[in-house]
This record gives sequence, structure tokens and C-alpha cells, in this order.
Amino acid sequence: QVQLVESGGDLVQPGGSLRLSCAVSGRVFGVNTMGWYLQAPGQERDLVATITGGGSTNYAESVKGRFTISRDNAKNTMYLQMNSLKPEDTAVYYCYAEISAWPGRTFDYWGQGTQVTVSS
Repeated sequence: QVQLVESGGDLVQPGGSLRLSCAVSGRVFGVNTMGWYLQAPGQERDLVATITGGGSTNYAESVKGRFTISRDNAKNTMYLQMNSLKPEDTAVYYCYAEISAWPGRTFDYWGQGTQVTVSS
């Protein structure tokens, strides 16, 4: 069974840094686009950043210059380096991946979320 296993969430002070990880576990043909999304209490799930299999990235305007998304295709693992964290970054961060079980057939997968809290 394919699963996205997240880690790295923590309580940090404003200005601090975290690195989130998301590992694809299970039998897959390939991992296509991956991304990070956040969901604050009472809010919808919003895009943070995405990265294609070829390494092209896209960021929400609010995190440009502070967050960096990356991936290690050999390990089927994605990362989000979060710097200069602000209280408004506080949310549950979810890993997303478009995964192909075989060529021409893709599935959307979500991790269970990891809590990031930025507070003094």
C-alpha cells in the first residue's frame, strides 16, 4: 500500500527554521508532481509549494524567499526547508503526491499532516 510518511513538524520561535520531510512508501512506478499544502484552523487547505518530477517549482507568494521545496528522486522523498518562520505560518502541513502505479495511471495521495507551530 502506498503511503506518504511525513515528519519534521515542531514548535519553533519566530525567525526559526524547520525542515519537513515526506517519504513515499510502497510500490510505485513513479512519483510525479509533489507538493506541500497547509491548513490553518477553520481554513481551507492552501498551496505552499509544488515540485515536478523534473524539478520545476512553484511557491505561494507568502513563502517565496523563505521556503524551499526539493526532492530526492532516488529516495522518493520530498523536503520543505522553512526559514524565517512567522506566526502566520502556523498550520498543519500536508504532503501531496501524484503517483503513477503504472504508466498512464495516476493517483493522488496525501500524508496525514505534520503540525508546525510558530510562537514565542
